[in-house]
Amino acid sequence: MLKTTGKPWMSAVLWAAAAYNLVWGAAAVLDPGLLFRLAKMPPPNYPAIWQCVGMMVGVYGVGYAIAATDPLRHWALVAVGFLGKLAGPLGLVYSAWQGTLPWRAGWLNLTNDLIWWLPFALILRAAWRHRGVACPR
Repeated sequence: MLKTTGKPWMSAVLWAAAAYNLVWGAAAVLDPGLLFRLAKMPPPNYPAIWQCVGMMVGVYGVGYAIAATDPLRHWALVAVGFLGKLAGPLGLVYSAWQGTLPWRAGWLNLTNDLIWWLPFALILRAAWRHRGVACPR
């Protein structure tokens, strides 16, 4: 597909996010205990719920692939992903603080959320500017 707006790195980041989310989502669906074993946590009592999480993560991957074709035009998909990537670490901190999730599970936030904050924020800032709205500095 033809990319009409944005810099090449934006599409590259979004294609990478799409691939990551599709692989992560497929892994959660096909082996719902995998990430729990890697984090040395007990497996989920209801693996189907975790498989649903995997399905949702995979759907985000589809959204990132769409956004990669025209990052500034499809900024709303990037914004939804960015909000999810902000919420992930907040949920981890809250759950770990409450004692319902071990802190060691936090390593998942590094690749699932934190590494995407800056590039997604820069894409959203560029989209804001592209739309002719004064962007806060």
